[in-house]
Amino acid sequence: MALLALGAMAQDATGDEYYRLKLERRQNLTIKEWNTNAKSKTRWLDHETTYDSKGRKVSEAEYNPYGLSWRETYEYGANDRIVKEVRYDNRNKPKYIRKYEYNDQNRKAKQYNYAPTGKLITIKVFEYIVTE
Repeated sequence: MALLALGAMAQDATGDEYYRLKLERRQNLTIKEWNTNAKSKTRWLDHETTYDSKGRKVSEAEYNPYGLSWRETYEYGANDRIVKEVRYDNRNKPKYIRKYEYNDQNRKAKQYNYAPTGKLITIKVFEYIVTE
């Protein structure tokens, strides 16, 4: 029901207003998705997403019937953009680390990919081309 209300409000909202409304709806929210085996009726946590007091996603985890598959955490910087993302494996050990830089238009400019040891592996550069 809340998502429908957000959609209705967003029809008259600008992009910034829609983004603000979306964040407000997620403040201090945790979403858990559950799966049930049709045959055995066994139920398990399938996915979990957690948002902070500003409505920003701070963690996300994927599960299978045996436990954790992977988990990601997010850190934010200026303009509430993700500046660091860490992916953990099924043993909850870091698998990779990504750090981001943004341009003057608040778009991703660079993505730095690190090994769990902190060693820089690759740098991805984002290019934005507007055609008319």
